[in-house]
Amino acid sequence: MARGGVRLDVEGARATITLDRQEVLNAQTPLTWEALRAVGEGLAPEVRVVVVRGAGRSFSAGLDRRLFTPDGFDGVPGLFALATEPSERIEAAIAEFQRGFAWLRDPARVTVAAVRGHAIGAGFQLALACDLRVLADDARFSMAETSLGIVPDLGGTLPLVRCVGYARAAEICVTGRRVDAEEALRIGLANRVVPGEELDRAVDDLVADLLRPPAGAVRETLALLADAADRADGVNGVGGGGGGSALERQMAAERAAQARRLADLAAMITR
Repeated sequence: MARGGVRLDVEGARATITLDRQEVLNAQTPLTWEALRAVGEGLAPEVRVVVVRGAGRSFSAGLDRRLFTPDGFDGVPGLFALATEPSERIEAAIAEFQRGFAWLRDPARVTVAAVRGHAIGAGFQLALACDLRVLADDARFSMAETSLGIVPDLGGTLPLVRCVGYARAAEICVTGRRVDAEEALRIGLANRVVPGEELDRAVDDLVADLLRPPAGAVRETLALLADAADRADGVNGVGGGGGGSALERQMAAERAAQARRLADLAAMITR
């Protein structure tokens, strides 16, 4: 984790992940993604909320630019070295990178990105991997990959489209322009925007609210909402499938989830 520039602090039901490479504005490398994957695999079941933040004045400036040099750095191969591999090896390597972010979408926990300053490229995708985003008023999002000749590949394209729609997502990605905090709130990328000096307190208050309901109810609700998003995508031609209408399938999922919750509550009463 130290080589990846990642810190983990666990206090009861809350875990805080801090990207801590302030000298490069918390730029990311494959070691960062390996460390994030290890955090996700090692968290105790008692952890119900995960906060992701950046040390210093930026959330994350994206990929460490040294990855674009022929030799990489500090034993980390550059992207040009990866580019010489067969396509199946390239895809396998990227699949490992994606695991560092994918676990943040697991409904077992609520994940919150606390964003100040820049969240560029991989930093933007890391924020998008979280369920909720609280922004300081100086936050700036940018999907810079296309301008570098590559594509967003850490799982950020689907949540971006879900948040802002296809046309706006296309414009944000292809132009690479900066989306400031006010616009992010207006178009659905942010849940809250607060003055910079209030960010930590706002996140603490949100975590307290998220921990108030029973864990099982939160987990089932998040799973239902994720399924609902998938079913809505199916209605719009992005995914879906299966028998019956999207609404019928969603209502069936709600019935099953409620039956599990009622069984759990009944078991608690009879103990």
